[in-house]
Amino acid sequence: MKSPIESYLRTLHAEISELRTGTPYSAVPGLTGGDPDNFGICLATVDGYVYEVGDTRKKFTLQSVSKPFTYGLALADLGPDAVDEKVDVEPSGDSFNEISLGHGTGRPANAMINAGALASTGLIKGSGGRSAIKRIINTYSDFAGRKLASSERIFQTELRNSDRNHALAYLLSSFNIIEDDPTTVLENYLRQCSVQVTCRDLSIMAATLANGGQNPLTGKQALDIGPVERVLSVMMTSGMYDDAGAWVSNVGMPAKSGVGGGTIAVLPGQVGVAVFSPPLDEHGGSVRGLATCQRLSQDMEMHFVRSARAGKSAIRASYDITDAPSGVRRNEEAAATLSEHGHRARVIELNGDLLFAGTESMVREVSALETGVELVLLDLRRVDEVGGVALRILARLEENLSEDGRELVLIDGEGTLSETFKDVGRAVPTFETRRAAVEFAENRLITTYGDELSLPDAVPAAESPALSTLTPEDAAALAARMEPKMYDDGDIVRRVGQRFGGVFFIISGRISTITTGPEGQRVKLTTLSAGMTFGELALGSEDRQETTEKAEGAVKLMVLSAEAIEQLEEEDPRLAVQLWRALTRDAYTRVDQYLRETAVRIRD
Repeated sequence: MKSPIESYLRTLHAEISELRTGTPYSAVPGLTGGDPDNFGICLATVDGYVYEVGDTRKKFTLQSVSKPFTYGLALADLGPDAVDEKVDVEPSGDSFNEISLGHGTGRPANAMINAGALASTGLIKGSGGRSAIKRIINTYSDFAGRKLASSERIFQTELRNSDRNHALAYLLSSFNIIEDDPTTVLENYLRQCSVQVTCRDLSIMAATLANGGQNPLTGKQALDIGPVERVLSVMMTSGMYDDAGAWVSNVGMPAKSGVGGGTIAVLPGQVGVAVFSPPLDEHGGSVRGLATCQRLSQDMEMHFVRSARAGKSAIRASYDITDAPSGVRRNEEAAATLSEHGHRARVIELNGDLLFAGTESMVREVSALETGVELVLLDLRRVDEVGGVALRILARLEENLSEDGRELVLIDGEGTLSETFKDVGRAVPTFETRRAAVEFAENRLITTYGDELSLPDAVPAAESPALSTLTPEDAAALAARMEPKMYDDGDIVRRVGQRFGGVFFIISGRISTITTGPEGQRVKLTTLSAGMTFGELALGSEDRQETTEKAEGAVKLMVLSAEAIEQLEEEDPRLAVQLWRALTRDAYTRVDQYLRETAVRIRD
């Protein structure tokens, strides 16, 4: 099934593609990826799943998107105090190539403008037989999860067109901000800007920052959390240059743009965003990149104020209903149908928050279900917070399921989501308990794949599954010894502790079997329906009833009382033996089902 998130991104891509303002960077001729029609969007989650739409595999150069990663390496090498002596952490309010140095100190305002980036690059030294630029590119490769390389052709072109940066390098050297040869530092800086990436690479690099510096694909720690914290902080306040204030207000994610057309945005703990589109605005940012990030922030609630909690997977468990039956005891026909087709209904238990990351993990789980799954039961009882993005994506998910001939079922004790679906005119079956939802799914499957015998409204006592091993004549003889009983909704038929009162055959209606939990709470074990029996298990408990049997709605029973059984044993021992054989066989089946249901409740 197509993912609602992927569908959303395709729609967004089509809409943003209509933006035709801006022009590709022209100050450095020959930059790769300069086609103004190129446009790709990638979202990479902190567990390594990537959504990609458009031109996500075309190569282009990092340019200024390289700055935060080199700054992070400098912080890792020297620590924040030493780096702060060379590069400040204050927003400059200036454009990316402004000569913005501190009065008297020559210290650049931050590491995101060119002066600060040159200072950061100058702090990287060779180590372990690797030159400074090799260490820088290796760090980028660790972030991307694959080996990256710098384009020599682009580097040479940049070098021929970098008089302003050359001047900045020598100016920084005059203040002892750059301590090594300024030309070498400039060349290293231009080589890092010339590293080629794809939009997909950038999304993984952003997701690595979102994941506390650990690459979600390789598991490698590209950067420790301390430097990541500082990098993201400076990106938030200064990553978009003189447009930083508007960015924080409208988008609210640490971000960095580059004149090569790349833009990254980071939602810590949740997702990394990357956009590739060469046309730039007057601030040097990608027009479509900025527009895409702004829409994502609004539509997916990615602003840091809304998404303050860490985004972990919302999936607690996922299983089909054969692993967690409802507790309704079925006849042989229905049980056989569920055994064969129970995999067509799947329960997905959610927990935590349904903000962007939680919603994404839920949508991914549902979208990846096998085609044979027809009923999706979302258990929301352990969800703490449901964001607006979850409501919108769930509505789209329900539409996609419906288009595929599937059905969404909610387990929602508070009923919040069911009311939301009603408001948009798409009522969704909603239940307060997992048992009730699974029973609904079981009945749907039995109705679809079973026959008329699978869900009978009424079953004569002589046709009860418990007596199926008897001849019709013997079953009829037993039925003749029974007496009818009628009960109304809520009536207690048998109580805990009562002596054996006989075998109760349900002709029509339903009976709840209730026990007492370890903390004194009432626990519903199972539901019995037409054709089922109860009462006989008391014989295995010192003739004492161990559960309470309660009528659900109007119930008609036929009772083979304890007195009638004693009389049967005296008058027709052969038939009595046949009865006990049949009941013993049925009891073993019942005990097996109880054990399965109990196992489910323990896990629950």
